[in-house]
Amino acid sequence: MTSTLPARIDQTRIANRAALIEVIGGYMASQALALAAELKIADHVHAGVTASADLASATATHAPSLHRLLRTLVAIGLLAEPEPDRFALTEVGEQLRTDSPNSLWAFTRFFTNPTLFSSWQQVKHTITTGECAFDHVHGKNIYVHLAENPELSALFNVAMGQESRVSAELVADGYDYADVRRIVDVGGGDGTLLSAILGAHPHLTGVCFDSAAGVAEAAGVLAAAGVSERCEVVAGDFFESVPGGGDLYIIKSVFQDWDDENARKLLRTVRASMPADATLLIVGSVLPDRANTDNPVMFYTDINMLVTAGGRERTEGQFRALLADAGFIVESVGHGAAGPLSLITARPAV
Repeated sequence: MTSTLPARIDQTRIANRAALIEVIGGYMASQALALAAELKIADHVHAGVTASADLASATATHAPSLHRLLRTLVAIGLLAEPEPDRFALTEVGEQLRTDSPNSLWAFTRFFTNPTLFSSWQQVKHTITTGECAFDHVHGKNIYVHLAENPELSALFNVAMGQESRVSAELVADGYDYADVRRIVDVGGGDGTLLSAILGAHPHLTGVCFDSAAGVAEAAGVLAAAGVSERCEVVAGDFFESVPGGGDLYIIKSVFQDWDDENARKLLRTVRASMPADATLLIVGSVLPDRANTDNPVMFYTDINMLVTAGGRERTEGQFRALLADAGFIVESVGHGAAGPLSLITARPAV
């Protein structure tokens, strides 16, 4: 006679164990993803190279070992295996193509880079001291490191542009620019956001403002979008000053990079430079007051900012407090108005 556990208990325990083991193996999945991006597996599969032996030849890898990597990529949802040893891209995997309009190839390459991974290996240092692990490991902050490593900096700029594409379209379509003439994009990076806005609204002009390393690729992005004649690219330090004369000042995905002291300093710099009747538009994640599983990426970003840059994501209340301290009045908070990101509009307090 064979005895078994009750089905409910058995299935629950198995599911719970599998869920935890999958999280434990998360670093394996990210490293498999990193290698797939490095080898440009998605490009080869998209071009019709679907058998593991042919892919091994195209990537100069060991065929039996690559076959096992490919099956792992199937397990994590990047590839499918519709028939034995024939691989195809899933919709998620399509984003690993370097030539896809929805590509996250550079984003993948940057965030799985050993430079960042080594910081996460010292996460305990951050949690026990409150200090940034990246600074602890590399002896400098991440932005100094990027400025000193042009190749990694260029990858970072492209990665941020790729991350911004969807939200850029939503910001371009979801805000009323009727009374706006000149936009200053503070921390504008490679100009992806400003390109989308100027492309959708021909009456606008703009300034893409960031550090010299940050705007290194901006001229090319703006030119490719056909808006360079309506946009200046200006390099500078936004803790010291930002261009004046704008009707709308946009800050997207910048505050997460900084602690409260620096975030407040940035806001005060913008407040001092912008006209009294101008508007500030913050585009970024707004954390819920209580953690949940609805949008794990926000919490990943929050802890990653702590580990690699000393920054943080913030709740609506924390944003309101920062803005009030810097001399702003919040007019509205549009939760999820830019896909996973929110829109906060504020004006200088009188």
